[in-house]
Amino acid sequence: MPVSWISRFETQKSPMAPYHIRQYQDSDHKSVLGVFIRGMKSTSHHLLPRTILLLLGVPLAVVLVSGSWLLAAMSILFVLLLLKLLARQPWKEYVAKCLHTDMADITKSYLNACGSFWVAESAGKVVGIVGCLPVKDPPLGRKQLQLFHLSVSPQHRGQGIAKVLVRIVLQFARGQGYSDVVLGTTVLQKGAMALYLSMGFRRTGQYFFGMFWKLVDNPTIHLTYSLPSA
Repeated sequence: MPVSWISRFETQKSPMAPYHIRQYQDSDHKSVLGVFIRGMKSTSHHLLPRTILLLLGVPLAVVLVSGSWLLAAMSILFVLLLLKLLARQPWKEYVAKCLHTDMADITKSYLNACGSFWVAESAGKVVGIVGCLPVKDPPLGRKQLQLFHLSVSPQHRGQGIAKVLVRIVLQFARGQGYSDVVLGTTVLQKGAMALYLSMGFRRTGQYFFGMFWKLVDNPTIHLTYSLPSA
Protein backbone atom coordinates (compact mmCIF):
# COMPACT_ATOMS: atom_id res chain seq x y z
CA MET A 1 0.00 0.00 0.00
CA PRO A 2 1.42 3.41 -0.95
CA VAL A 3 2.44 5.10 2.29
CA SER A 4 2.24 8.51 0.59
CA TRP A 5 -1.56 8.68 0.96
CA ILE A 6 -2.41 6.26 3.75
CA SER A 7 -0.23 8.17 6.21
CA ARG A 8 -2.68 11.09 6.13
CA PHE A 9 -5.28 8.88 7.78
CA GLU A 10 -3.02 6.69 9.87
CA THR A 11 -3.60 8.38 13.23
CA GLN A 12 -6.83 10.09 14.18
CA LYS A 13 -7.78 11.71 17.49
CA SER A 14 -11.23 11.71 19.04
CA PRO A 15 -12.71 12.88 22.34
CA MET A 16 -13.07 9.23 23.39
CA ALA A 17 -9.78 7.62 22.36
CA PRO A 18 -7.05 7.81 19.70
CA TYR A 19 -7.14 5.31 16.87
CA HIS A 20 -5.17 4.59 13.74
CA ILE A 21 -5.91 2.88 10.43
CA ARG A 22 -3.64 0.21 8.99
CA GLN A 23 -3.77 -2.61 6.51
CA TYR A 24 -5.10 -5.98 7.62
CA GLN A 25 -2.70 -8.63 8.93
CA ASP A 26 -3.42 -12.34 9.36
CA SER A 27 -3.10 -11.95 13.14
CA ASP A 28 -6.19 -9.66 13.02
CA HIS A 29 -8.49 -12.37 11.69
CA LYS A 30 -10.28 -13.29 14.91
CA SER A 31 -10.74 -9.65 15.93
CA VAL A 32 -12.00 -8.68 12.48
CA LEU A 33 -14.60 -11.44 12.55
CA GLY A 34 -15.73 -10.22 15.96
CA VAL A 35 -16.29 -6.67 14.68
CA PHE A 36 -18.09 -8.00 11.60
CA ILE A 37 -20.42 -10.31 13.55
CA ARG A 38 -21.25 -7.69 16.18
CA GLY A 39 -22.02 -5.19 13.44
CA MET A 40 -24.45 -7.59 11.79
CA LYS A 41 -26.12 -8.38 15.13
CA SER A 42 -26.79 -4.70 15.74
CA THR A 43 -28.71 -4.61 12.44
CA SER A 44 -30.59 -7.88 12.91
CA HIS A 45 -32.94 -6.53 15.59
CA HIS A 46 -34.79 -4.26 13.18
CA LEU A 47 -37.65 -4.68 10.75
CA LEU A 48 -39.32 -2.16 8.51
CA PRO A 49 -42.59 -0.60 9.83
CA ARG A 50 -44.48 -1.98 6.83
CA THR A 51 -43.52 -5.53 7.77
CA ILE A 52 -44.42 -5.02 11.43
CA LEU A 53 -47.83 -3.55 10.60
CA LEU A 54 -48.54 -6.40 8.20
CA LEU A 55 -47.78 -9.05 10.81
CA LEU A 56 -49.63 -7.25 13.61
CA GLY A 57 -52.72 -7.44 11.45
CA VAL A 58 -52.86 -11.18 12.16
CA PRO A 59 -54.35 -10.86 15.70
CA LEU A 60 -56.97 -8.43 14.40
CA ALA A 61 -57.94 -10.87 11.66
CA VAL A 62 -58.21 -13.66 14.24
CA VAL A 63 -60.65 -11.61 16.36
CA LEU A 64 -62.76 -10.67 13.35
CA VAL A 65 -62.96 -14.24 12.07
CA SER A 66 -63.25 -16.23 15.31
CA GLY A 67 -64.43 -13.66 17.83
CA SER A 68 -62.00 -15.21 20.33
CA TRP A 69 -59.71 -12.88 22.26
CA LEU A 70 -57.88 -15.93 23.61
CA LEU A 71 -56.90 -16.97 20.12
CA ALA A 72 -55.97 -13.36 19.41
CA ALA A 73 -53.65 -13.32 22.44
CA MET A 74 -52.06 -16.59 21.32
CA SER A 75 -51.61 -15.20 17.82
CA ILE A 76 -49.87 -12.13 19.26
CA LEU A 77 -47.31 -14.41 20.92
CA PHE A 78 -46.88 -16.23 17.63
CA VAL A 79 -46.38 -12.96 15.75
CA LEU A 80 -43.78 -11.76 18.27
CA LEU A 81 -41.81 -14.98 17.82
CA LEU A 82 -42.13 -14.65 14.06
CA LEU A 83 -40.93 -11.04 14.17
CA LYS A 84 -37.87 -12.14 16.13
CA LEU A 85 -37.14 -14.82 13.55
CA LEU A 86 -37.68 -12.50 10.61
CA ALA A 87 -35.37 -9.90 12.13
CA ARG A 88 -32.50 -12.29 12.79
CA GLN A 89 -32.58 -15.20 10.38
CA PRO A 90 -31.58 -13.42 7.12
CA TRP A 91 -28.63 -11.73 8.83
CA LYS A 92 -27.52 -15.01 10.41
CA GLU A 93 -27.54 -16.62 6.97
CA TYR A 94 -25.58 -13.71 5.49
CA VAL A 95 -22.95 -13.88 8.23
CA ALA A 96 -22.64 -17.66 7.86
CA LYS A 97 -22.14 -17.27 4.11
CA CYS A 98 -19.44 -14.62 4.53
CA LEU A 99 -17.61 -16.67 7.17
CA HIS A 100 -17.31 -19.51 4.66
CA THR A 101 -16.36 -17.37 1.67
CA ASP A 102 -14.47 -14.06 1.58
CA MET A 103 -14.08 -13.65 5.34
CA ALA A 104 -12.63 -17.14 5.78
CA ASP A 105 -9.28 -16.01 4.34
CA ILE A 106 -9.13 -12.21 4.08
CA THR A 107 -5.57 -12.12 2.77
CA LYS A 108 -6.48 -14.43 -0.11
CA SER A 109 -9.88 -12.86 -0.78
CA TYR A 110 -8.79 -9.22 -0.69
CA LEU A 111 -5.07 -8.50 -0.48
CA ASN A 112 -4.13 -11.15 -3.06
CA ALA A 113 -7.05 -10.33 -5.35
CA CYS A 114 -6.13 -6.76 -6.39
CA GLY A 115 -8.17 -5.34 -3.54
CA SER A 116 -7.36 -4.33 0.02
CA PHE A 117 -8.65 -4.58 3.59
CA TRP A 118 -8.05 -2.16 6.46
CA VAL A 119 -8.64 -2.14 10.18
CA ALA A 120 -9.08 0.71 12.65
CA GLU A 121 -7.18 0.02 15.85
CA SER A 122 -7.67 1.65 19.27
CA ALA A 123 -5.77 0.72 22.43
CA GLY A 124 -4.37 -2.31 20.65
CA LYS A 125 -7.80 -3.62 19.63
CA VAL A 126 -9.45 -3.77 16.22
CA VAL A 127 -12.55 -1.55 16.38
CA GLY A 128 -13.38 -0.99 12.70
CA ILE A 129 -13.02 -2.74 9.36
CA VAL A 130 -13.52 -2.20 5.64
CA GLY A 131 -12.51 -4.04 2.48
CA CYS A 132 -12.68 -3.51 -1.27
CA LEU A 133 -12.42 -5.56 -4.46
CA PRO A 134 -12.55 -4.81 -8.18
CA VAL A 135 -15.95 -5.31 -9.80
CA LYS A 136 -15.60 -8.22 -12.23
CA ASP A 137 -18.08 -7.07 -14.86
CA PRO A 138 -18.44 -3.27 -14.62
CA PRO A 139 -20.49 -1.22 -17.09
CA LEU A 140 -18.81 -0.59 -20.40
CA GLY A 141 -16.14 2.09 -20.12
CA ARG A 142 -16.07 2.05 -16.30
CA LYS A 143 -13.52 0.61 -13.88
CA GLN A 144 -15.26 0.03 -10.58
CA LEU A 145 -14.17 -0.90 -7.07
CA GLN A 146 -16.68 -2.38 -4.61
CA LEU A 147 -16.63 -1.56 -0.90
CA PHE A 148 -17.36 -4.41 1.51
CA HIS A 149 -18.02 -4.94 5.22
CA LEU A 150 -17.73 -1.43 6.62
CA SER A 151 -18.29 -1.90 10.35
CA VAL A 152 -17.32 -0.20 13.61
CA SER A 153 -17.69 -1.62 17.11
CA PRO A 154 -20.79 -0.13 18.82
CA GLN A 155 -18.76 1.44 21.65
CA HIS A 156 -16.53 3.27 19.14
CA ARG A 157 -19.21 4.68 16.88
CA GLY A 158 -19.67 8.42 16.61
CA GLN A 159 -15.90 9.07 16.51
CA GLY A 160 -15.60 9.44 12.73
CA ILE A 161 -13.93 6.05 12.23
CA ALA A 162 -16.39 4.86 9.58
CA LYS A 163 -15.97 8.06 7.57
CA VAL A 164 -12.18 7.74 7.62
CA LEU A 165 -12.40 4.10 6.49
CA VAL A 166 -14.63 5.10 3.57
CA ARG A 167 -12.23 7.91 2.64
CA ILE A 168 -9.36 5.43 2.54
CA VAL A 169 -11.27 3.24 0.10
CA LEU A 170 -12.03 6.27 -2.07
CA GLN A 171 -8.41 7.36 -2.03
CA PHE A 172 -7.23 3.83 -2.83
CA ALA A 173 -9.65 3.73 -5.77
CA ARG A 174 -8.44 7.08 -7.05
CA GLY A 175 -4.82 5.99 -6.78
CA GLN A 176 -5.53 2.78 -8.70
CA GLY A 177 -7.35 4.58 -11.52
CA TYR A 178 -10.90 3.46 -10.76
CA SER A 179 -13.77 5.53 -12.08
CA ASP A 180 -16.33 4.53 -9.43
CA VAL A 181 -16.67 3.04 -5.97
CA VAL A 182 -19.85 1.02 -5.56
CA LEU A 183 -21.51 -0.79 -2.69
CA GLY A 184 -24.74 -2.35 -1.51
CA THR A 185 -26.49 -1.57 1.76
CA THR A 186 -30.00 -2.05 3.09
CA VAL A 187 -32.59 0.47 4.18
CA LEU A 188 -32.35 -0.98 7.70
CA GLN A 189 -28.76 0.24 7.97
CA LYS A 190 -29.85 3.84 8.40
CA GLY A 191 -26.59 5.10 9.87
CA ALA A 192 -24.53 3.63 7.04
CA MET A 193 -26.95 4.95 4.43
CA ALA A 194 -26.80 8.46 5.87
CA LEU A 195 -23.00 8.32 5.99
CA TYR A 196 -22.63 7.25 2.36
CA LEU A 197 -25.08 9.83 1.06
CA SER A 198 -23.38 12.60 3.06
CA MET A 199 -20.05 11.65 1.50
CA GLY A 200 -21.30 11.95 -2.08
CA PHE A 201 -22.58 8.47 -2.91
CA ARG A 202 -25.82 8.39 -4.91
CA ARG A 203 -28.50 5.77 -5.23
CA THR A 204 -28.26 3.96 -8.56
CA GLY A 205 -30.69 1.09 -8.08
CA GLN A 206 -32.06 -1.53 -5.75
CA TYR A 207 -32.63 -5.27 -5.74
CA PHE A 208 -33.64 -8.14 -3.45
CA PHE A 209 -31.29 -10.98 -2.54
CA GLY A 210 -34.21 -13.40 -2.57
CA MET A 211 -37.92 -13.91 -2.04
CA PHE A 212 -37.56 -13.76 1.74
CA TRP A 213 -35.99 -10.31 1.58
CA LYS A 214 -38.77 -9.19 -0.74
CA LEU A 215 -41.39 -10.57 1.64
CA VAL A 216 -40.05 -8.50 4.54
CA ASP A 217 -39.60 -5.49 2.23
CA ASN A 218 -35.86 -5.15 2.78
CA PRO A 219 -34.19 -4.25 -0.53
CA THR A 220 -30.47 -3.82 -1.01
CA ILE A 221 -29.73 -0.29 -2.21
CA HIS A 222 -26.96 0.08 -4.79
CA LEU A 223 -24.84 3.19 -4.24
CA THR A 224 -22.20 4.70 -6.50
CA TYR A 225 -19.48 7.29 -5.91
CA SER A 226 -18.06 8.68 -9.15
CA LEU A 227 -14.50 9.81 -8.61
CA PRO A 228 -13.88 13.41 -9.70
CA SER A 229 -10.61 12.46 -11.41
CA ALA A 230 -12.56 10.18 -13.72
